[in-house]
Amino acid sequence: MTTLITPNRHTLHTAVSRTVALCALAGLGLSHAQTLPTAEATPAARASQTAPASVKNPKVSKLKDPNVGVPVKVTPDMTGAGAVSSGVKLPAIPPVTGNRKNPVASWGKPLPYPIVIADRRNNRLIEVAPDKSIVWEFPSPSLAVYRGNEDVNFSVDGSQLAVSEEDNFDVHLVNYNQRALTWTWGTPDHRGHGDNLLNYPDDAHLLQDGQFITADIRNCRVLIIDPKTNHVTTQWGQPGVCKHNPPHQFAHANGATPLENGDILITEITDAWISRITREGKVLWSVKAPNLRYPSDAFPTVDGKQIIVADFWKPGRVVIFDPTTRKVTWEYFYKDGDKALDHSSIARELPDTGDILIVDDLNDRVIVVDRKTKEIIWQYGEKNKKGFTPGLLNYPDGFDIDVFHDWKTALKK
Repeated sequence: MTTLITPNRHTLHTAVSRTVALCALAGLGLSHAQTLPTAEATPAARASQTAPASVKNPKVSKLKDPNVGVPVKVTPDMTGAGAVSSGVKLPAIPPVTGNRKNPVASWGKPLPYPIVIADRRNNRLIEVAPDKSIVWEFPSPSLAVYRGNEDVNFSVDGSQLAVSEEDNFDVHLVNYNQRALTWTWGTPDHRGHGDNLLNYPDDAHLLQDGQFITADIRNCRVLIIDPKTNHVTTQWGQPGVCKHNPPHQFAHANGATPLENGDILITEITDAWISRITREGKVLWSVKAPNLRYPSDAFPTVDGKQIIVADFWKPGRVVIFDPTTRKVTWEYFYKDGDKALDHSSIARELPDTGDILIVDDLNDRVIVVDRKTKEIIWQYGEKNKKGFTPGLLNYPDGFDIDVFHDWKTALKK
């Protein structure tokens, strides 16, 4: 396959395993709490009602050696609750018997399948069944290399989870059955654009061919990385050139969602652009999402004909629109009250029911909204109550739907 590479692409060679990352930090003479300060690293700016200063005025590392990167200060906000676990005794994992085209048995309304949640400030992945029982969990094995997980998505075969960590400046693969961190790319607590460096990577998916895609927000680029070789095979966008001109430049891309046929749906923060691009780099269409200030991780609807996208704002919003006409066909928006969203980062249409699954980040909950009535019909987490024990979350920031493991049957045994 021919891929479109920008002329000034940095070829990236090295992946950092957990052990190597820890050794690297030790070799630099910097402990996890002693890295050098930068105001850019804190996620508090990301949750403000205006676009973060780093988004308005991105800074590319100006170093004699761009491969060194810039150490960042690790704040208490970034470490969150630490390495925590719900303490629940986990059931045996059922084998993979489903996929996205042929999912396992549905639970029906209000939530047809279990969901894996990236519980960001609890530094863990947690899978919750529709009955709200915890069936799977992955606490951080080391805060130095795994911290602040914010997006999570299953691989095509359901065996792995792709994870991004914005303010830890790295991305990961987690083996689902082993509950083990198996691959890391990016240098924890170091931002930059040279070898093995990222600057606020958002979104994480494994493509059908096994390669890893992420949107590197502050470097204004989208990267496709081969985990087998640790080389970047495709780069769209150019660090320091942050404008809408796909696929050559992007205005702060924060979403890169693979579609069933291999195309990529890319979301840009500035001016709310959403573009559909082939793996070869051909732009099929590019439109501004209607009614959004800060679009986050656009997805296709189940039928593939429309786009669903959340507004990372307060109050938040979710819209479904037709990209050919920009006509909004469904919208969820409340200014206040229990239904109001606070910086919702992902919304997806649920298979089987057509209802809408939303992660309501700063309200510390994941909800299902009835498509017709717009009532909240399912919720995990309590609004404005942070925690890591069963029933509680701490800044959930991403999710994926587990159509692979038949937990419904397994839990009945």
